[in-house]
Amino acid sequence: MGQAHIEVRDLTMAYGSFVIQRDLNFDVNRGDIFVIMGGSGCGKSTLLKHMLGLIEPSCGDIAYNGRNFTRANAAEQEAMRQRWGITYQNGGLFSAMTLAENVSLPLQLYTRYAPAEIADIVAYKLALVGLDGYQGYYPSEISGGMRKRAALARAIALDPEILFFDEPSAGLDPISSRLLDELIAQLKDSIGATVVMVTHELPSIFAIANNSVYLDNNSRTMIAQGDPAQLREHSDQPVVRQFLSRSAAASTSAAASEESQ
Repeated sequence: MGQAHIEVRDLTMAYGSFVIQRDLNFDVNRGDIFVIMGGSGCGKSTLLKHMLGLIEPSCGDIAYNGRNFTRANAAEQEAMRQRWGITYQNGGLFSAMTLAENVSLPLQLYTRYAPAEIADIVAYKLALVGLDGYQGYYPSEISGGMRKRAALARAIALDPEILFFDEPSAGLDPISSRLLDELIAQLKDSIGATVVMVTHELPSIFAIANNSVYLDNNSRTMIAQGDPAQLREHSDQPVVRQFLSRSAAASTSAAASEESQ
């Protein structure tokens, strides 16, 4: 395989005989903010789980840095996973642990840093996401947006080379969502990571993504790849242009409705 940071080749995702998506072929380049997009139920989160190795593909391969992850043994896969940071839709923080304890967990598991060194790293990572001084707080004591940022601090604890997000803005108000988008873009630049995210939020897609793949419900395969802004204007697939233009259409419809009243 070639030089892309992540390569997906001939991937088919299925539960038994039911095919979710077939013949997926795409590259994620180093430094991309790459979005997996498509209509509801098309298999976006399932694709992310395949890329994380949580689900075995029916066929096909996924490679990282030119190394085949799908065909690697368990120890090799675990070594590759330690180069990743992952945040889940609900944040995935442990409710009985403080923010500092949550963020320190990967450092305790995968490094030999002394407790004082871990405390310094945790304080630095929380400061990076705007949570300086919140080390002793529990997840239930902070807002939803702050929990998302705390989960991001944990995801970057080991300075990962790839960050994975599943609907990072889910449940957030527009302002908090925009601030999280900006934070993701800033952290990508500061730690030099590649970002892969599942989202249906158009403001997020157009604000920070530079590459994408569109999974189609009807044909059950990918029908577009590239910069979302370019796809919105120039894709030869009407369903892709419609998907990426839907907020503008909704706004126009709402405005017309208001004028008629």
